Amino acid sequence: MHSNPDFVAGRATRRAGAPTVASAIGALVLLATASSAARPLYAQPSRDTTQQLQSVRVTVTRDAARSPFELPFAVSTAPLSARPALRRTGVSDLLLAVPGVQVQDRANPSQDQRISLRGFGARSAFGVRGVRVLRDGVPLSLPDGQTPTDWLDLETIDRVDIVRGTAAALYGNAAGGVIDMRSRAPSVTPFSGQARVWDGGGVQRGNVQLSGSMADTSGQWRQPAWLLSATRTAGNGPRTWSRLDASSVFARALATVAGTRLEVQGTHYDAPRAENTGALTAAELARDPRLPDSLNITRRSRKAVVQSQIALLAERDLSSGTVRGSLFTGTRSLDNPLPFAIVDVDRRVVGGSMHGAWRVGALAWPVRLGAGIDAQRQVDARANFENCAAVAPTAPVTALCPVARTERGATRLKQQERATNVGGYGRVEVEAPHQLFASAALRYDQVGFRVRDQFITATNADDSGNRTLDAVSPMLGLTWRARPLWSLYANLSTAFETPTVTELTNQENGAAGLNSTLAPQRTRTFEMGTQAVLGQHIRADLAIFRARVLDELVPFDVPNQPGRRAFRNAGRSTRTGAETSVRGQWEAFEFGTAYTYSRFRFDRYDVGAVSFAGKSIPGVPEHYAQGFGTVRARGLFGTVEWTASSRASANDAASVYGAGFSVWNLRAGYDVPSVGSVRVQPTVSLENAFDRRYASSLVINATRNRFFEPGLPRRVSFLMSVSWR
Repeated sequence: MHSNPDFVAGRATRRAGAPTVASAIGALVLLATASSAARPLYAQPSRDTTQQLQSVRVTVTRDAARSPFELPFAVSTAPLSARPALRRTGVSDLLLAVPGVQVQDRANPSQDQRISLRGFGARSAFGVRGVRVLRDGVPLSLPDGQTPTDWLDLETIDRVDIVRGTAAALYGNAAGGVIDMRSRAPSVTPFSGQARVWDGGGVQRGNVQLSGSMADTSGQWRQPAWLLSATRTAGNGPRTWSRLDASSVFARALATVAGTRLEVQGTHYDAPRAENTGALTAAELARDPRLPDSLNITRRSRKAVVQSQIALLAERDLSSGTVRGSLFTGTRSLDNPLPFAIVDVDRRVVGGSMHGAWRVGALAWPVRLGAGIDAQRQVDARANFENCAAVAPTAPVTALCPVARTERGATRLKQQERATNVGGYGRVEVEAPHQLFASAALRYDQVGFRVRDQFITATNADDSGNRTLDAVSPMLGLTWRARPLWSLYANLSTAFETPTVTELTNQENGAAGLNSTLAPQRTRTFEMGTQAVLGQHIRADLAIFRARVLDELVPFDVPNQPGRRAFRNAGRSTRTGAETSVRGQWEAFEFGTAYTYSRFRFDRYDVGAVSFAGKSIPGVPEHYAQGFGTVRARGLFGTVEWTASSRASANDAASVYGAGFSVWNLRAGYDVPSVGSVRVQPTVSLENAFDRRYASSLVINATRNRFFEPGLPRRVSFLMSVSWR
């Protein structure tokens, strides 16, 4: 392990001429000042400005669709339409240039991309942690707070709304932030289709979408309507031992019955092979980022997943408000050979929600009321087996590996795990004179865990047990809409994050059952900010916050058990940060930039006799910036995207750091003139254009010095899109 705090993995590999953060910002400023066409980001408001702003609405705050200028939150919408020909192979393709959000691409098909929002989720070992993820309002996050994202159909995502602050008062457990992905609407014609084929870095991806609806005289789609999407991804990947074979189908159907809007969604995902290439040491990263963890190959670390989910959504407008409801159920089967064991999980999930929002205008000051209830249940049948893949064929059989040439050895654990989450909230907002909006919300959540041990022998005692964790989560907010296109806001909010089932059952001593000492993480945040539209073409926002976190959940690798993680609580930490973004839109040019400052420190954190007080929280860079610029002219388009990050510590002691880096992606394409009803769009991309060697993700508190998950090396990819109607 490197003990020099100034050590930066990959520093010696910086290419001559690689751009800095300053040059990246300068390039985008030059692009922004070079264009003078005239398509406004918002229409110039008339005296009835509220009417004109209805085209800019978000529903991620569980209210009726609202203008973001009336909300006491830091709310962003990812700029997907400004970045044509997106690859859509991971959530990182969708969330670029959103302040406060960092997506770490682990270049590992067996590991989900890690989403960090103001530090929540930055140290997740698997899936997304600490951030609530939804699709069309239906929770993708499990009742214990974990969210697998490998099965998401990203090809049909049209918009992503993000609440960048703590939102437990509305969403409950693991709501350090909220990401709500909205599906694209069906075609306005009776039938249309699109086919996309992408090839790059040894991986091929194909997608076909079909949709249709009846259309009214205004050209807007109306119900009934439908959409069907099928995707196939396969290839060996850019690193050794990173093969992926995956297929998915997503479908949605919409109709209105007796004044109620109904929707059915279904997803099926099948990935029989996703190899786990693993993390690297600093020396391996400097030598060749395509290298794997050799132990992962010896133990044939990988996963196979089959997941299905179906959801029913309903919405009805009332005289003064809206009521929404949903029911959903799903299954997930996971076979996951890891270096320390083979993990087998069969999961069933069921849940539902009901929410309502009303506006009472008969009072002297109009009042908005909201209330809702959410319920979820998760049942996992989990079994762990000895991994005997590394045993030589000629080796004698043992009690742990009793059958020669068989990967799955003796049973180590067998238990049923249950997690339930029931929560309800109420919200009130008063519209005071002078465009003041004062709001308050309160939510109560109860999360229950139960383990039933099914592997009891003379030497293995019954480790069954129960735990119940609950929280009351308040929120206060104030917004002043000083101008039609300028507002200021402040809020006091909270977050409540229980350990997941996996975190509770992965104990350092290897015992089965539930960890009785691991406590939930609780956060209190004060935030203030402003947002404005400037000169019709520029939208800017700024937010500053300070959060106090108690019992922060910290992962660490268990010594002498490669690949196995356990969890503990840090006593107290403080997160101070600032976020800003600027977006511009003209006829032929669009750009966006986002910058995040994060000063996150442990205030009190002791492990044995060692104190980590004053150390930076690992996995979060202090400075992080992203940007893009897109130019369109006569059917041609070009997009430049960049990401720049300062270094980040990789362990609690802040003795190992991942490098700061700046990475550029280039993309160019052509909208071929239509032939009849057929349109063709070829696109070529150059990712990591300067071939920067860097760690895009860090394994926090890793053993064997394997802290670094490399970013993708330079690669050329091709995308061909064909659409017809």
